[in-house]
Amino acid sequence: MENQDEIRYQEAAKRVKKIKGFYSHLGVYIVVNIMIFIVNAQSVNEGESYFQFKTLSTPFFWGIGLVAHGLSVFLPSMILGNNWEEKKIKELMEKEKNNKWE
Repeated sequence: MENQDEIRYQEAAKRVKKIKGFYSHLGVYIVVNIMIFIVNAQSVNEGESYFQFKTLSTPFFWGIGLVAHGLSVFLPSMILGNNWEEKKIKELMEKEKNNKWE
């Protein structure tokens, strides 16, 4: 039992580390893009629109990466459930155990 508690703790710690990594990424994304927005807003010429590819490309493409990061962190548990991994491991171990005796 103690061993399973330790395994669960390690899995939870790993999950928390992934979530923390995503929120750090999100924080850096917000801060850096605010700074980019300020710099770009100051360099826009009079009569020129702010909404150009060169001013929005960084937040757009980085945003795609951020969404992918978020999906990799949160989507597996939303689709597969919180203890899917544990169930799958037990299933594969049981299958392996049964195959050894045949």
